[in-house]
Amino acid sequence: MPDLTVVIMAAGEGTRMRSAVPKVLHPLCGRPLVLWPVVAARAAGAARVVVVDNPGRRLDEHLPEDVDVAVQERARGTGDAVKAARGHFAPGGQVVVLSGDVPLVTAEAIRALADAHATAGARATMATMVLDDPAGYGRVVRRADGTVERVVEARAPGDATPQQLEIREVNTGLYCFDADALAGALDAIAADNAQGEYYLPDVLPVLAAEGATIVAHVVADPALTLGVNDRVDLAEVRLHAQRRIQGAHMRAGVTIVDPASTSIDVGVTIGQDTVVEPHTTLTGATAVGARCTIRHSHLDGATLGDDVTVGPFAYLRPGTRLEAGARAGTFVEIKNSVVGAGTKVPHLSYIGDADVGADVNLGAATITANYNSATRVKSRTTIGDRVKTSVDTTLVAPVTLGDGAHTAAGSVITDDVPPGALGVARQRQKNIEGYADRKG
Repeated sequence: MPDLTVVIMAAGEGTRMRSAVPKVLHPLCGRPLVLWPVVAARAAGAARVVVVDNPGRRLDEHLPEDVDVAVQERARGTGDAVKAARGHFAPGGQVVVLSGDVPLVTAEAIRALADAHATAGARATMATMVLDDPAGYGRVVRRADGTVERVVEARAPGDATPQQLEIREVNTGLYCFDADALAGALDAIAADNAQGEYYLPDVLPVLAAEGATIVAHVVADPALTLGVNDRVDLAEVRLHAQRRIQGAHMRAGVTIVDPASTSIDVGVTIGQDTVVEPHTTLTGATAVGARCTIRHSHLDGATLGDDVTVGPFAYLRPGTRLEAGARAGTFVEIKNSVVGAGTKVPHLSYIGDADVGADVNLGAATITANYNSATRVKSRTTIGDRVKTSVDTTLVAPVTLGDGAHTAAGSVITDDVPPGALGVARQRQKNIEGYADRKG
């Protein structure tokens, strides 16, 4: 769609969120709200995407470099917000208007709206839906021939008549316009409403007075147009987003045993025939290979090869990479480390800032002491292939265990262990006879 401009209104602070964070920057499944329509617009083939921000410019650092930003100097309504972006319209093209707090709109929905607009030969096309309870939405007033006459807002008493409030077809806030027609109509709207704002739907009667055709494109799935006004809405939208994300994974060959207790961010990738068991959370840029099993664990920005097993109760933090066939077991935490193919970290261990070879077995309570509080420096631990650490081994970085090395139980290893050697680092046991009697 080389002539399509998508404008995303995102200038509001969203005071009903009760938050110091702008509403559209609240995260939804690993992505700020405002980025959901941005990604959808790009996937729909938009030639340019414009986000309307406020003078604080708090969205800048969160937007891709190829997204243009327009500034709405004062909060004067949706019509004024789109007017702020007018300089970005492609002459002779189409403009689709979205909202930064309506995150579930899809590329398919954007294309369908633009296609319906082109097919009808309309100057304006609005996406609508029919609701059993239309309270709070602008009502769509149609002419006898089915075209749209106008939209009546119902945000405050007096905005709409009782008869208009009976209408169940509502405005979703998604529009497609001819760019030139919209650019001119924006100058003709007025703020003669209860809130003193410029409403974007008021361009419709302006265009109609010029003889333009205005049509409605009914959206069958109401979830696509769900908006976020407060944290209750955000939780509701998250349920729909999770159904979409998890459904895509399951249709691609992933087993999610209990979707209701599972959380998967939008950027996560999972290979075929992997099983995600209940109470698992996959966040960030986590990538899971094929035929893996994830049990009751939290993975954040981790990368797993094929045939990996994780959990239960494991925590894999950013920078973790488990090669094919590796295992991170019960109550294991791994951070910024590479764990080689076939290596086992069975239980109760912390592996941080380490390079672990292949076919290693790390005994229970193996710890890499990677941080020196005196120097405030983190150092790496290097563990070769086929190493075996016994239970309760602490590896004080920087330290290297050569291929085939072993450690004795209870050892605190501060020096390198050569290949094939046994590292023993513990005080000799001393028993004090009669201690209990003397203490009493």
